Amino acid sequence: MVVIGLTGGIASGKSTAAGHLKKLGAHVIDADLLGHRVYQPGTRAYAAVVDTFGSDIVDADGKIDRKILGSKVFGEPQNLERLTNIVWPEIRLMAQAEIENVRKADSAKIIVLEAAVLFEAGWEDVVEEIWVISLNRDAAVQRAGARDGVDEAAVQKRIDAQMTNSARVARGGIIIDNSGSVADLLAQLDDQWQRIKRLIPGEVS
Repeated sequence: MVVIGLTGGIASGKSTAAGHLKKLGAHVIDADLLGHRVYQPGTRAYAAVVDTFGSDIVDADGKIDRKILGSKVFGEPQNLERLTNIVWPEIRLMAQAEIENVRKADSAKIIVLEAAVLFEAGWEDVVEEIWVISLNRDAAVQRAGARDGVDEAAVQKRIDAQMTNSARVARGGIIIDNSGSVADLLAQLDDQWQRIKRLIPGEVS
């Protein structure tokens, strides 16, 4: 079994890449979806987040209001760090548990952990390879603006809050350039998929 960490910045094409790899046969773990589960009532993270940020972040249904919580951490580096120190370790545990379950069910399965914050959260040791979907800043601004319907300044602010593309590329093992067409992106993924398949005993390309 091979575990791939898939990461990239805003509008880089992570979701498109993850969807294609799933079609090829990978088991995809979406860290964002795990992040939503972390906030569910009854979890350790839920209790810790409420204790840390106050009961006013809980709505009438007993769920954490992500907008209210966001208002407490947005632009507040110390609060954001307090939040990620609670949430990221829990997401990691969920991801590791899912990886282990897949390993037991199918030892030859290729697993993809899709995580925008792979490096920031320190999850490199959870995976065996890291694939970075690379997209230059100007293209990311244009694509994110068109996708989300937001102005350039808003996108620039979101990008500035993340690790830079060059920093990800410097730390990544396999770099997938998404500056071209979707077809170009998928072709690169296909090549890497075939390479990975050849590494698995008993697998044929």
